[in-house]
Amino acid sequence: MNYIEHIGKYFAMLKQVFSKPQRARVFREALFREVDELGHKSIGIIAFISFFIGGVIALQTALNLESPFIPKSLIGFAAKRSVILEFAPTFCSIILAGKVGSYITSSIGTMRVTEQIDALEVMGINSLNYLVLPKIIATVFFYPFLIILGMFLGIFGGWVAGVLSGLFSGADYIAGVQMDFDPFLITYALIKTVVFAFLIATVPSYHGYYVKGGSLEVGKASTQSVVWTTVLIVIANYFLTQMLLT
Repeated sequence: MNYIEHIGKYFAMLKQVFSKPQRARVFREALFREVDELGHKSIGIIAFISFFIGGVIALQTALNLESPFIPKSLIGFAAKRSVILEFAPTFCSIILAGKVGSYITSSIGTMRVTEQIDALEVMGINSLNYLVLPKIIATVFFYPFLIILGMFLGIFGGWVAGVLSGLFSGADYIAGVQMDFDPFLITYALIKTVVFAFLIATVPSYHGYYVKGGSLEVGKASTQSVVWTTVLIVIANYFLTQMLLT
């Protein structure tokens, strides 16, 4: 019953998020601030992790291809599919859930325990629309660009790893990347990214908005928000894969 209560409160929160919007100037300022905090400041960690994980995928694939009858171009093909289908949209979203989710919960939770949200309500401001909607728009529209960057750097990292290690040539890797390219896989990855971005923005906001107590409870809520966002991303990943690829 406790889970049902939380699900009901979550959807009630979403209803209020999309109602009674703020003035355009106020909303625009909040949106640009959230794009910087949630999107722009996440580029570095996504780029760093994507590059090296792409290299690891390529190296592990090359080290497991022991048969001389298997073409080396398969390394690039496997790396491309792994990065586009799962690593970039899913793994990067889980990383963002940890980095961004904890920030969202702690920032909103601190406003709750210090009664700043109560002050917004007293002034007649829809606090959920003011605090949460800019986060949703910032993540939903900016994170696909982050994931595309992750795809490119992951595939490029695989090429660099092969050239530096000498396990396979750059030409074979590029030939594998170009082999049997399906544009729908990019669409599939971006659809997943949009769903994951919505979860990353709303689930931590829910935990922060309804936190009760003091700073200790805010810390616990941050941990819970990261855990539940990750769980929901994994579950959504399963159902989206089932619906879009089968």
